[in-house]
Amino acid sequence: MVLLSGGLDSATVLAMAQSRGLQCLALTVDYGQRHRHELSAAAQVALALGAAEHRIARVNLDAMGGSALTQGYDVPKGRSEAEMEGGIPVTYVPARNTIMLSIALGWAEVWGAESIWTGVNAVDYSGYPDCRPEFVEAFGRLAQVATKAGVEGRPLVIEAPLIHLRKREIIEAGLALGVDYSQTSTCYDPGESGAPCRECDACLIRAAAFQDLGMADPAWR
Repeated sequence: MVLLSGGLDSATVLAMAQSRGLQCLALTVDYGQRHRHELSAAAQVALALGAAEHRIARVNLDAMGGSALTQGYDVPKGRSEAEMEGGIPVTYVPARNTIMLSIALGWAEVWGAESIWTGVNAVDYSGYPDCRPEFVEAFGRLAQVATKAGVEGRPLVIEAPLIHLRKREIIEAGLALGVDYSQTSTCYDPGESGAPCRECDACLIRAAAFQDLGMADPAWR
């Protein structure tokens, strides 16, 4: 089971899982996000990378509020690296990764999966508490005690292969596996056509990583 948002990180994780010869079910969560272009990007990536199946789960996090990604708050633009590191931004969605991993845990158990792969990253990220190793480790312990499979001695493993990688290293790994990053959508505030805004934190972190590799971001067309 691979959590696939349609962004750069999750596309790389799907490619990594596929490269191990695993049969992968890609799961995308429609949580009411404003940047809905990532949902169609996820479908495109799943098809391109050969996922055995792609499913979409729907949960109404926009009703809970508390984030610029689900409500009408302005998405921060043009922030410096120091500003990005200055605290948890308004683009944080409360409990998002906990909820998405929980949905994946249930589906993975029913599907008979042995592992759940997620693209959370604790290096080049925007200060989200649910992207840290401590969170992944804690959820892994939960998976052992909260499922029939775990109680019966067959716990699902939570795989987070990008957790300690820089964005540049993630891109390098994906390119080596044939990921077409032009198909991915990372922007928090894309235009109606899906074109990235080029100014939000996600766009700036991604573009800087491609620049470090001597490349232009292929999504910036």
